[in-house]
Amino acid sequence: MKITFWGAAGVVTGSMHELEANGRRYLLDCGLYQGRRKDAENRNRSLPFRAADIDAVVLSHAHIDHSGNLPTLVKAGFAGRIHATPPTVDLCGAMLLDTAHIQEKDAEFVNKHRRRRGNTEEVAPLYVKEDAERALSRFHGVPYHRPFELHENLTYEAFDAGHMLGSSSVLIENRAGPRPLRLVFSGDVGRPGLPILRDPEPMPSADYLIMESTYGDRLHKTQDLAIDKLAATIARTCARGGKIIAPAFAVGRTQQLVLLLHELANKNRIPNIPIFVDSPLAVNVTSVFRDHTECFDTETTEYLRRGEDPFGFSRLQYVRDAAESKKLNDLRGPCLIISASGMCEAGRILHHLRNNVEDPRNTILITGFQAENTLGRKLVERLPEVNIFGEPMRLRAEVVTLSELSGHADQRELLQWIKPVAHGLKKVFLVHGEPPQAAALAAEIERTYRIETVVAARGQCFELKDL
Repeated sequence: MKITFWGAAGVVTGSMHELEANGRRYLLDCGLYQGRRKDAENRNRSLPFRAADIDAVVLSHAHIDHSGNLPTLVKAGFAGRIHATPPTVDLCGAMLLDTAHIQEKDAEFVNKHRRRRGNTEEVAPLYVKEDAERALSRFHGVPYHRPFELHENLTYEAFDAGHMLGSSSVLIENRAGPRPLRLVFSGDVGRPGLPILRDPEPMPSADYLIMESTYGDRLHKTQDLAIDKLAATIARTCARGGKIIAPAFAVGRTQQLVLLLHELANKNRIPNIPIFVDSPLAVNVTSVFRDHTECFDTETTEYLRRGEDPFGFSRLQYVRDAAESKKLNDLRGPCLIISASGMCEAGRILHHLRNNVEDPRNTILITGFQAENTLGRKLVERLPEVNIFGEPMRLRAEVVTLSELSGHADQRELLQWIKPVAHGLKKVFLVHGEPPQAAALAAEIERTYRIETVVAARGQCFELKDL
């Protein structure tokens, strides 16, 4: 077998790894790269291989940085199957269509502003709804713990990664040689004790491991601290008459945040303000969550046993219609608006930020990892001025980061996750992490388990041999 790293190598977005085995070629993920607009455009539009040469895709989970460029792959000539867990298939059904819609609307918005400034050069969306629909027709659901034959002598099996609904770590086994050769791809590893989801499952033994390293240099604080911090932030902002604007990934983070707000509301720990989830995608995705209760942990299942909807309570409103979204800009007085995208790179959140970022009464509540060069990262770094839709705006709102809600395992949790599979590993490849985080985790893996660990770079290729 041979592995080539094309995405999420040295960065946190755009997960895409090419596996060659027994004369065939496969992709592990095919995600959108997010960052500087021009860099993202070039990388997402220009695949580093012939799409028609790829025989199949194994998708770890539905987050857009792992699944979002599948329509481009199909548009460029890919005709194989896309294998994923059933919840991931259902989530992608909502997410890829929504991403196509956002691509179209954002291009339309930018072109309108360009024309006003006398610029007649138009931008085209990366892909459109029809491309997303063609990609969705290629999906095939494979449940957890059911080995699936990709081709003769090559199988894969999905295990619960505990990162988001339907997320998986996969074991790929090649039986073409004198003994089976086994590769584990972690996808994104979740954290024990997260709301809604079951904990990450231990993986079986393997020869090689491709593993994420998003938080490879740090330790997370406890979930209890996150709840206290969330309550204090809402109370403080409301006391000065401000709004809380929360960029959140429509899948996973929005539902997690809603569940915590539900808990705080039940305990009367936050002011009685209106709360909005302003994202058609989040509305659709929450319906998918309700359809896959088999993935819930015991605490969330308890809500269902009591006859409560974990993702709905009296002061919460879901906003689907664009006209209703625009009305939120006219609200006076405190409220909380949760909207996508999570890294503030597209969608309705940009409009909410444009209308609220310059008011010092308001708070921008960052609830997830922000990749380098994204608007979300610039907000976290508290730059005095940020560009929104190409226009400079002063950052006068308070910025609060709630990293305790992260769906990614920290250094200690990643080292613990490796433990069951560490015996017998010949090499570990680290992806999905910026260089300092990946380097720190590599050093800890080598110190703890004495396993050679490589921080993968874009375009690097490695032979996976039975040594």
